[in-house]
Amino acid sequence: MRAHLILKDGKTFRGKAPLGFGGSGEAVFTTSMTGYQEILTDPSFAGQMVCMTFPEQGIYGIHHNLNEAARPWATALLCRRMTGVPDHVFAEGDMGTWLRRHRVPVMTELDTRGLTQYLRDKGAQPGLIWTESEGSLEAGVAAAADLAEMTGQALAPEVSCAARYDIPTPGARFRVAVLDGGIKDSILKQLHATGCHLEVFPWDTPASELTDKRFQGLFLSNGPGDPAALQGMRKEVEACIGKLPIFGICLGHQLLGHAFGGSTFKLKFGHRGANQPVLDLATGRVEITAQNHGFAVDEASLPSEIEVTHRHLSDDTVEGLRHKNLPIFSMQHHPEASPGPHDARHAFGKFVAMMEQYHA
Repeated sequence: MRAHLILKDGKTFRGKAPLGFGGSGEAVFTTSMTGYQEILTDPSFAGQMVCMTFPEQGIYGIHHNLNEAARPWATALLCRRMTGVPDHVFAEGDMGTWLRRHRVPVMTELDTRGLTQYLRDKGAQPGLIWTESEGSLEAGVAAAADLAEMTGQALAPEVSCAARYDIPTPGARFRVAVLDGGIKDSILKQLHATGCHLEVFPWDTPASELTDKRFQGLFLSNGPGDPAALQGMRKEVEACIGKLPIFGICLGHQLLGHAFGGSTFKLKFGHRGANQPVLDLATGRVEITAQNHGFAVDEASLPSEIEVTHRHLSDDTVEGLRHKNLPIFSMQHHPEASPGPHDARHAFGKFVAMMEQYHA
């Protein structure tokens, strides 16, 4: 079925909707060459239509062990081509069938190079896939103009777990409270692999529960949306400061920035991809990282007791923080991912070492 991608500012791109239905969300692009399944199931992509800059998608099919969540959270896949016959001996199905089952729209035969360049120049913005069966192009342009911006959207409540659950480790030295703002399965796996017993809590859990005496550490997860819109989470995170060691990733990093008294701002087109260079200011080492975020901590807003530990080499934005006096640190990028392949994974060991020192 013929379709148009229509952005909020009225810009249109022609293509097809092979599944026969459209959708909407913030149009963003990622430079990852592989990992379409991990990307689409990452809760941090909730509310977003993802443009894959690599032209061919679905090559190796669908595999249950690649999911970052139980379902895709991205609101659409934007791509040049999607293969219906995956070329992988262990593929459990094709991408189109999987997306149809989860009602995730797809747009193919799209000028992804042109779209990426446009979003880079004009900025990420809401858009929709408008099929020919929905009416005139003019009607689609009018509908796109009414779409809500990502700024101000609190999406963590939509993707967080509904109730507390355990990931046990027999004989674990440390029990860690995990505040789930949209956590990826691979983060839980890496955190669990350190030997910690994990208790995962919904996004609105009070600080009194997260800092219970049974916990030796607190982990703040990744997640979607505007961190400034999560005032309730910020207040609870702020109440946890000074009570136990804290480690935050992505949204957790941004929430810590707010809890320290700082602020965040929306990046023009964000950082999304598996090839993002980050400088560790302490070692001078450049790490190749995986990233997925549209907001960043404003360095100028941070108090003097907070130190910037990492910077993005493309735009000098804040990629890591630490408290100079308390056992708290955070990263904007994703150390659990493997683009480097394991350049930043040492962060999980650092968290354990921090708990060891604090509770010695």
